[in-house]
Amino acid sequence: MTIKASLLVAAGIGMLASCVPVKEDSTPAPLTEKNAKYLAKALKGKIAGEPVNCVSSIGNVSLIPVSDDLILYRQSPNLVYQNRLRHRCHGLTDDRDVIVTRPFGSQYCKGDLITLVDRHSGIPGAACSLGKFIPYRKPKS
Repeated sequence: MTIKASLLVAAGIGMLASCVPVKEDSTPAPLTEKNAKYLAKALKGKIAGEPVNCVSSIGNVSLIPVSDDLILYRQSPNLVYQNRLRHRCHGLTDDRDVIVTRPFGSQYCKGDLITLVDRHSGIPGAACSLGKFIPYRKPKS
């Protein structure tokens, strides 16, 4: 089998595996000590607001995985959104995958999908659904 044929077979298997139903686990993923410290530092001095269904995807923003079901969405030093995915996204915190997003329009919304893609092969992995966004803002002085 040629290398090209092997890659096509591997890509096909990867796509099929991403379509297989997986038992959905909605219990919060445990945080490692390192991730708990990171989360505490990222939210330090900020106050939680009311959850919202959509946030702007315009500008210099970053999605930061904290656990297999928790992402921080940093819009500015003063505003960070916490998003608890609707179910665990196994492999989210692994360094071997990158997060690929495809927002509709100029917003990320509850129910939108993020996809994990292997950074070396480009083979897509898990697709995971966003939950509500909880804003954490620094209080005005």
